Amino acid sequence: MSAAAADAISLARLVPQARERDEIADLLERYVHTLDNGRIDEWSAFFADDATYQVTTRENVEAGMPLGIVLCEGRGMMDDRIKALKIANIFESHSYRHVVGRPLVEVLGNGSYAVRSSFVVYRTMYTGQTDVFATGCYDDVLKPGPQGLQFAQRRVILDSRIVDTLMVYPL
Repeated sequence: MSAAAADAISLARLVPQARERDEIADLLERYVHTLDNGRIDEWSAFFADDATYQVTTRENVEAGMPLGIVLCEGRGMMDDRIKALKIANIFESHSYRHVVGRPLVEVLGNGSYAVRSSFVVYRTMYTGQTDVFATGCYDDVLKPGPQGLQFAQRRVILDSRIVDTLMVYPL
């Protein structure tokens, strides 16, 4: 096999098949619909047991700083965050609505994928006022799990370094 043919085969595996892309897009859509519909108890089920969930800013990423606004290492920490949200946190009633762009997907091997997608999150307060709450991108690593793909890593990279103190729900 020529080097060009080998490179073409190698490059072809960097691009997922339509079935794989659909499975990934479905996971991303189920994730945001679960949050938008207030089914917060189901949030951690999207993640592998040892997954990480981080919210940070583009400024921190560009500066190579690992600092984040939120960091959950493992589903146990994610479940604790939801428990605190429901029991200990006091905040005004509101809801989110996510709009997610078409994901860019790279095949990593072993059934895993690197996925990047843009998002906008609108927040509607109990008064009816709706504002843009956050914009940015999701930088994800997905891996196979017992019921299909799961997040091994979800890094939420916010465009702005100004973060509303009412960020109680996961993004």
